Amino acid sequence: MDFEQYIIQGEPGRKERAENWQVAIGLQAVDGLKPSQYLLQTAQEHIEERISFDEVDRRMASYYQSEQGRHEDEGTAEADGVSARIARLLSEDTFTFSPAMLASVHRRLFEGILPRAGRYRQTNIKKKEWVLDGASVFYCSCDMISATLDYDFEQERMFSYKGIDLPRVVRRVSNFVSGIWQIHPFGEGNTRTAAVFAIKYLRQLGYKVDNEPFKEHSWYFRNALVRANYQNLPDGVERTTEFLELFFRNLLMGEDNELRNRYLHIRWKNDTPRASEECLEYGTEKMEIGSEKRMKSSEKILRFLSENPTATTEILAARIGISTRAVEKHLANLKAKGLLLRIGPDKGGHWEVVG
Repeated sequence: MDFEQYIIQGEPGRKERAENWQVAIGLQAVDGLKPSQYLLQTAQEHIEERISFDEVDRRMASYYQSEQGRHEDEGTAEADGVSARIARLLSEDTFTFSPAMLASVHRRLFEGILPRAGRYRQTNIKKKEWVLDGASVFYCSCDMISATLDYDFEQERMFSYKGIDLPRVVRRVSNFVSGIWQIHPFGEGNTRTAAVFAIKYLRQLGYKVDNEPFKEHSWYFRNALVRANYQNLPDGVERTTEFLELFFRNLLMGEDNELRNRYLHIRWKNDTPRASEECLEYGTEKMEIGSEKRMKSSEKILRFLSENPTATTEILAARIGISTRAVEKHLANLKAKGLLLRIGPDKGGHWEVVG
């Protein structure tokens, strides 16, 4: 469903509602989720003011009690529910700059969907990241979440944006948002929560926010947050907000910086030889990924799945020329690196190659 027609037409109410829905739906890509066609049709009716948000909620509840809705997978149900909640939140002209507001956003987005919605996590975590070659960001210790959030919010509250130019605004906002994300207050749903909070915060400051980056590049946004919080000095990798700043420059300054996920990989090289046998061709660029043997099988798997997303392990083994056990290992590795997503259940789902 393309909502651009409402934005192009420029009718204020419809334009704003369409932009909010675009952001809400686009942000689901952060966790590899896609909404149902029913949600898209319902959103269109809301944009056209034929139904209210309350009616959206009622329809979605009824849909998932129906025979068709019960056949949707759990990820689609989450995408539908959270999309509707994000669109509603973005439509509200209310905001309080505080950790309590951050927790409220998380609760409103994920209540009934994720455990402990709106409550801080009680365990320490780590997550394998594709852009870090499987390494993890060092997240805030669970016993320091509250104190660290209070400190970061107080520092930001004391800062005055009066009179500073947009490039400095971008740098400041990038550092604040990346810091909040690194604290990772909640077990899951942090990136979507941080994105919604950031949009509402910027609007509250009076800045005009271009929703296009969140609509089209939410996965880049998450990877940029990862790069802003990871360093490995022996390997020459330092924390950098440069990628996140490009995102926010597009968001706030209307620039058209190229936002490519592959550029964020810690071993991305612009001068990588195109004929190198130690590189994976991915789109029109190349990226180092390891041994020749693994590269060749992984490359074949990605290429095949890009054209045959419903292929089974057995089909892949037959077409690639390796065992099913080897295919499973490669699939697990590609998923861990973020190059491949599984959408839906093992039966009836499909693969998605991440661009």
